[in-house]
Amino acid sequence: MKVLIPSALRSYTQSAEAEASGSTLGELLVGLDRQYPGIRFRVIDEQHQVRRHIRIFVNGMAANGLSQLLQPSDEVVIVQALSGG
Repeated sequence: MKVLIPSALRSYTQSAEAEASGSTLGELLVGLDRQYPGIRFRVIDEQHQVRRHIRIFVNGMAANGLSQLLQPSDEVVIVQALSGG
């Protein structure tokens, strides 16, 4: 399925889009990491949770966690939140 990559992670993929597969969001991120080693660690923390500055959307809706089921036709968007002061 198509995965849209934020600019902060494009040093891994060299592209704004990547293809990956998995029946859950967690499996998709493992597959993405197989192709682009290190990218999963930038999205998932040591407690196996999505990092607090990252948001993931599936077909335009906020993901419900790493166990969310996916279909091959889904579009996954990884967004890096901006913060500052």
